[in-house]
Amino acid sequence: MGMQGPPNCDSREHTKSLEFTEPQECYHIFTRRQKWNMVIVIGAAGLFSGLSSNIYFPAEDQIARVWISPVFWGALADTIGRRPIYIASFAVYIISNIVLSFSPNYAVLLVFRGLQSAGSASTVSIGNGVIQDITPLAERGGFISFYQAIRNFSIAVGPVLGGGLSNSLGFRSIFVFLLIISVVVLALIIFILPETLRSIAGNGSYRLAGIYQPLVRYCTKEPEYIQDPPPGRVRKKINARTFIDPLKLLTEKDILLQLVFGGVIYTIWSMVTSTTTGLFKASFGLNEFLIGLCFLANGTGTIIGSAIIGKLMMLDFKNAEEEYKAWKGLPADYEIPPKDLPVDFSIERTRLRHLPWITVLFIVSVGLYGLSVEPSPLISKPGWIAVPLLLQFFIAATSNAVFAMNQTIISDLCPGKGAGATAINNLVRCELGAVGVSVAQILIDMFSPAWAFLGLALFTVACTPAAVLTWIHGSRWRAARMKRQGKA
Repeated sequence: MGMQGPPNCDSREHTKSLEFTEPQECYHIFTRRQKWNMVIVIGAAGLFSGLSSNIYFPAEDQIARVWISPVFWGALADTIGRRPIYIASFAVYIISNIVLSFSPNYAVLLVFRGLQSAGSASTVSIGNGVIQDITPLAERGGFISFYQAIRNFSIAVGPVLGGGLSNSLGFRSIFVFLLIISVVVLALIIFILPETLRSIAGNGSYRLAGIYQPLVRYCTKEPEYIQDPPPGRVRKKINARTFIDPLKLLTEKDILLQLVFGGVIYTIWSMVTSTTTGLFKASFGLNEFLIGLCFLANGTGTIIGSAIIGKLMMLDFKNAEEEYKAWKGLPADYEIPPKDLPVDFSIERTRLRHLPWITVLFIVSVGLYGLSVEPSPLISKPGWIAVPLLLQFFIAATSNAVFAMNQTIISDLCPGKGAGATAINNLVRCELGAVGVSVAQILIDMFSPAWAFLGLALFTVACTPAAVLTWIHGSRWRAARMKRQGKA
């Protein structure tokens, strides 16, 4: 039974190509404005992953930081839906903040800080799952980058807020603040965010009910294009494979290499960020609030880097798609399907086109950063603090550009597994990052800042073959995987 889309549904997605006899259904019925509104909401939800960690950086002497993997939540979000897992994870987060606000001792603080992380860490993977649900390939890079930029706003403001709250009201006030804003965001999710998992909502045209229906739809007239799901539709069930399948992504060569290279970049960026408090206190004698202000350079870099690479990825895909259509003799209005990427379309090179020069800039910035904070007569010169802050800006901008490219290609390579794939990406990043953060100060104390960060820059150089191999062999590996899965 055909579906008549809303007037704004792009007609390009309904045309036939010379090579494909099936009409291309509209990938999603939401208008571009509706998609941006949704990304703003899930971006606000994603703030808590970074905010819950970065708000403590200026108060590192007062509280411990805990890493929790979101794989469990991501797998569930790909199975039973985005909305239920958003609501459940925020419930865990809110309850944890209530307890943390009144925690009587360090043991309780540590346990519920872990539960707080378990609630907040999932928001990133669920949000990327939503973006995969609603955006075709041509738009995905821009939306993922914009989503990342919103989330990373927490990196800019978190340390400033943490420093101010900790200095004026004590560290418990941090949890009260997080409690208040998390309740507001959860209310937004419940009221306006619809379910988007395509096995439940289709391309946005299926009628939703129960927990999948946002409250606002009970107060508004149902659009004409809404219809009942097709009869006989089989819903996914939760079983052992639900949680095992995302881990199987680690056995795919192209995906694993992307995860490792992105994880290394993330680790070094985390090491720069986590040692800022100690280095800037020792070198420049700053208090917690001023150190929080210093994190603005890092946070601003993450936002600008994400925004720029988003624009570049959208332009790259548009050009690559036009070249592919000309090569294959396809109609001008044909669009490459997200679920079934053509074997001969190199999505890998399209997404990673700017990776070489961005990686070089990252390596140079990391190497110079160590010299800029090395104890020397230069540190005492007026205005010298601007040098390491500028380098932090470039490190943050380039690393987050890599993250955006990395997350976009992982999403492209794992159709229907947006949240689970993102969770695995975060698992690799966070585990490597945890190791890096734990040894960062040891390396600085053992070798000095200059030699420690120079070593990290050289380590990045040593890891670049992972990206090179994906560039050379990625399409072939993807084709082999599609053949195994019976899609080629």
